Amino acid sequence: MPEPKAPALAPVESFSELDLPVELAETLASQSVTQPFPIQAATLPNALAGRDVLGRGRTGSGKTLAFGLALLARTAGQQADPKRPLALVLVPTRELAQQVTEALEPYAAALRLRMATVVGGLSIGRQVSGLRTGAEVVVATPGRLSDLVGRRDVHLERVRITVLDEADQMCDMGFMPQVTEILDQVHHAGQKMLFSATLDRNVDQLVRRYLKDPVSSSVDPQAGAVTTMDHHVLHIHAADKISAATEIAARDNRVLMFLDTKHGVDQFVKHLRAMGVRAEGLHSGKSQPQRTRTLAQFKTGAVTVLVATNVAARGIHIDDLDLVVNVDPPADHKDYLHRGGRTARAGESGRVVTLVTPNQRRDMVRLLSDARIRPTITQVRSGEAALSRITGAKAPSGVPLAGSAPTDAKGRPSGTELGFRGIGTRPGRPGKGKESRKTLEARQQAEARRAARVRRGI
Repeated sequence: MPEPKAPALAPVESFSELDLPVELAETLASQSVTQPFPIQAATLPNALAGRDVLGRGRTGSGKTLAFGLALLARTAGQQADPKRPLALVLVPTRELAQQVTEALEPYAAALRLRMATVVGGLSIGRQVSGLRTGAEVVVATPGRLSDLVGRRDVHLERVRITVLDEADQMCDMGFMPQVTEILDQVHHAGQKMLFSATLDRNVDQLVRRYLKDPVSSSVDPQAGAVTTMDHHVLHIHAADKISAATEIAARDNRVLMFLDTKHGVDQFVKHLRAMGVRAEGLHSGKSQPQRTRTLAQFKTGAVTVLVATNVAARGIHIDDLDLVVNVDPPADHKDYLHRGGRTARAGESGRVVTLVTPNQRRDMVRLLSDARIRPTITQVRSGEAALSRITGAKAPSGVPLAGSAPTDAKGRPSGTELGFRGIGTRPGRPGKGKESRKTLEARQQAEARRAARVRRGI
């Protein structure tokens, strides 16, 4: 007969009930972290006891400290050999890896534990150097870590604590082979913790194969439908979509806007900057230094509109971000939940708005049903009070920012048909019967000057 499962330890109400090293307790106080979030309260007692943990909670619910405090506490006092870490955190994206490292660094430093971040898009030589110093804790994306394992620049047999954060996205992104390869190499008897907002078939396979008698904690049964988040679907005509999205972008506070394609992001950013909106784009075509700089500018408010593809849907934490806009509706309910999870983080309130054209309505109804979300539905047009009431939309200044592309009389980038979902005409394509490039540029500049005069009432 199989051995009965050990009972799970009860949740705690305060960090003081946990047997944390004094250095961690002091660092929590210095970081003004006073009360555990529900996912932390539920999982930390069992994680600190060395149990395998399966944690289900929406993005932004405090999962990083839920696994991070246990991982660091159980690694404290040990020292790694070069290239042989003792603890591993696997995440799906570079941004999430950097966020996890930044969040845990103060606590690791207090325990004199060294951390290394291993992600694609950055110098592999520098990352190998970090591993050679003997980092106890490695935060990594599966692809780059698998490459380093293959090069024998890192060895995983001493890893006794392994965390999979956002496991569902790693599966969705096709990382399953690398994840299983890595899990097969860590210490077979080591502790494993898996955290995910959703538990689909692929994640369940990982749980059954690698977790032993896990303690399961779900602090958000609906995986995303939270009381601090308002959901709005705005029905809008396709021809009015750009104008409405521009007015939303011109609001007084910051906003994160999602589009489907890299081309669509780049074109919309050019358009917004030409309309006087401080916007920048974020997608996989940007270098990692560009992505890091753009995020930093958005966090400080130097950039007020971040236009992104799904690369920003997970792993990005922005304090006090109260609005997320799906200019292009997401492909499935999990993408919707994770896009929306950039707002209403850590108990704050937020709003998710999705612009839906008539031919998208049926798919959107099905998607929201799968996500168990019942939104407020409103028919809107650009310039109307309802759009402003829901999103804070207002007319843009119309004064182009430095380096912006010229606009036509309607405020659109000249020579460009904005292509949401990547559909549209790319700028600068010569064709039969078209004007020369020099003539076209001169006409565009003249149109831009005329449009600017009209906007200023001259």
